[in-house]
Amino acid sequence: MKDLRIVFMGTPDFAVTILQSLVENNYNIVGVITAPDKPAGRGRKLHESAVKQYAASQKLNILQPTNLKDETFISELKALHANLQIVVAFRMLPKVVWQLPEYGTFNLHASLLPNYRGAAPINWAIINGEHKTGVSTFFIDDKIDTGDMILQEEINIDPKENAGSLHDKLMHLGSELVLKTVKLIESGTVKTVPQIETADIKTAYKLNRDNCKIDWNASIDTIYNLIRGLSPYPAAWCSLINGNDTLDIKIYSTEKEIANHNLETGTVVTSKKELKVAIKEGYINIIQIKLPGKKLMDIPALLNGYSFKTDAKML
Repeated sequence: MKDLRIVFMGTPDFAVTILQSLVENNYNIVGVITAPDKPAGRGRKLHESAVKQYAASQKLNILQPTNLKDETFISELKALHANLQIVVAFRMLPKVVWQLPEYGTFNLHASLLPNYRGAAPINWAIINGEHKTGVSTFFIDDKIDTGDMILQEEINIDPKENAGSLHDKLMHLGSELVLKTVKLIESGTVKTVPQIETADIKTAYKLNRDNCKIDWNASIDTIYNLIRGLSPYPAAWCSLINGNDTLDIKIYSTEKEIANHNLETGTVVTSKKELKVAIKEGYINIIQIKLPGKKLMDIPALLNGYSFKTDAKML
């Protein structure tokens, strides 16, 4: 059995669960690399990453480089004498970092690679209407999410699943997969296979304002999948024209209703407890919504204090 000295690299909550499982299984974590503290909120107080908060609670050695090629950081990293590096939801590493440890640097990615390489694999699997996804471990190379595969685990996507619930399932599945991967490396029995490049590989593009906007002219499934694939974060949005007001609103939860009607696409239909948007194949019934400057609300609560004009429309 190899005597592992592990450096862990990660930033958000997703990475905390994996780090915690390594700590609880008594692996020797000689260093934790995470993002620098960032100003956040109205007071612009410095916010520590979720990984930093957990690592500090475990009295682990923490490094927060702004530049991963900085000579001081590289010297500090070398001084840890790690022989394995594990990366979960961090950023692209320069070669000088990933080639450092004797047993390599492996990454956990929340997709069934080679599909959904990139920044937002959980979101895009749902947005594209996939029925399954999973987690993969692979040794890092000089491109994004392209290295030789170690292990992979598959999971079904529930038809009503949103990105938040799938995130949590994949986080726990990923935690198990990382432990299995570490055990293979520890015992010297790890085997890898190259990722197979094909023309139809799907990409997990970075989410931005444009690709998070709802197109009410799209199919009912496309709209429904976009909204659940972006919920709870960053959330799908559109513009609401209500009388003289034009508001950018966020929609978090919906249901599909197939129906015939002669309403113009985007027309808002309301009753005492219902808010729906007319589309080609029927309606998108809105369950949860957020107006600018307001908290997230369900529809009965919204309609209790907000009225829609008869010609209100979603764009």
